[in-house]
Amino acid sequence: MNKYQIGRLGENLAEKYFKNKGFLTILRNFKVRGGEIDLICQKGQRYTFIEVKTRTSNTFGFPEEAMTYAKRQRMKTAIFRFLAEHKPLKWQADLVSIELDKETKTAKIRHFENVEL
Repeated sequence: MNKYQIGRLGENLAEKYFKNKGFLTILRNFKVRGGEIDLICQKGQRYTFIEVKTRTSNTFGFPEEAMTYAKRQRMKTAIFRFLAEHKPLKWQADLVSIELDKETKTAKIRHFENVEL
């Protein structure tokens, strides 16, 4: 699997994770100049903007460690562009960290709510 396929698989797993928690997917891969959001989901009146980080090994650290300052800034840019058009009553930014085990074909999912941007 290449980097793109791993990222796609992670996003699919995260979308399924949120769906199982009662969320509705609004958009995937929302892109604007200078920013991107992997998933935008809604539950009730709250929109949740989700960054998904997926890894197949911890050689370069845990997936959540890839949420750098620059990535948070790009996410923030995209969130504010989305909010300018949609104006939801409540929103939050979340991070989903996924570790894939190729041998056992399992995934370990960690959900970090209300991450600081």
